[in-house]
Amino acid sequence: MIEHELILLGLLKESPKHGYEIKRKIREILFLFAGVDVKSVYYPLGILEKKGLVLRRINKQGRRPERIVYELTKKGQSRFDELLNKSFLNFKRPQFSLDLSLYFLHYMEPNITRRLLRARMLVLNKLSGDLKQMVFNLRKKKVISLIYILEHNLLMVETEYRFLSSLIKIL
Repeated sequence: MIEHELILLGLLKESPKHGYEIKRKIREILFLFAGVDVKSVYYPLGILEKKGLVLRRINKQGRRPERIVYELTKKGQSRFDELLNKSFLNFKRPQFSLDLSLYFLHYMEPNITRRLLRARMLVLNKLSGDLKQMVFNLRKKKVISLIYILEHNLLMVETEYRFLSSLIKIL
């Protein structure tokens, strides 16, 4: 829940938002990088409201239906700062889908393994190109925080590519 709490509080730090807007932002931006998908934001927002971290208001604009808008409280701001500071020192081991396959690698024929690893490298190469293009586009818009995330991901993709290249030579 701590990651979800950090994400929700961080998005509300940007500005007050209604639930659908929060969910959309998580799906469009944060899911790509954080791997977090929130099925429902309303339940966790309700918990944050009970803790006094967010405030819920009814918002009505013109003829549009009423919407519930959430905003960060001072207590929520403090909790966000605390979680953000802790997250920089959190060293959960990254998990890669490839690791499990590598553990059982000795059960596969080397020719099949090399073919599968080359196929993975093609995907990584495409992903690398896509990430570079995204960084290029975001530099024009000066979206610094997303650039940092993409560059971090790009380095991990390039590192895995080099690792697989050397592994294929060994097999």
